[in-house]
Amino acid sequence: MQLIGMLDSPYVRRVAICLKLLGLDFEHRSISVFSGFEEFRKLNPVVKAPTLILYDGQCVMDSTLILDYVTSIAGSTDTSTPGRADDRLRATRLTGLALAACDKTVQIVYERNLRPVEKQHEPWVDRVSVQLLAAYAGLEAEVALLGALPLDADRLGQAGVTVAVAWRFTQMMVPKIVIAAEYPNLQAFSAFAEQQPAFESTPPE
Repeated sequence: MQLIGMLDSPYVRRVAICLKLLGLDFEHRSISVFSGFEEFRKLNPVVKAPTLILYDGQCVMDSTLILDYVTSIAGSTDTSTPGRADDRLRATRLTGLALAACDKTVQIVYERNLRPVEKQHEPWVDRVSVQLLAAYAGLEAEVALLGALPLDADRLGQAGVTVAVAWRFTQMMVPKIVIAAEYPNLQAFSAFAEQQPAFESTPPE
């Protein structure tokens, strides 16, 4: 299998780390949807990262859909959604909040970095920032309820991986909006995750 996309994307990094935790062999091809648009287009005409190219050449898109598929073929539950209803609900809530935080971070970055200054709309940035902060307030509260950190990365689950990846991404891109010191539980959780081999070997580019 080939995973296409840059690791500075939290969606690509999320998939890469989970593939490693699932023990699935894959080749990572670091191709940008911007500077490598035409190269990416040859592999997937939609040019959406992450893209997973399967052994038979078929493409799967969207990080959540990719993870759903690879978990089913891995025969492992280490990074899948838990089976118990209460645990499944919490994992779903954590994943939803973390992906919302990624989405809002991306929107701010695109507004600031891709749109000409004279066309940037501050009320829009303010609104997205409120949404971003709400997502991290929810994550901070949820992580605080988790109690002790897991003993190893295999017990993080997809939700834990997504939370840690989202936090690192936001702190890289908009640290002046999401002030790290205001989220001690997320900081501790992320620091633990980033020390694990699957994370250390998959740094954001």
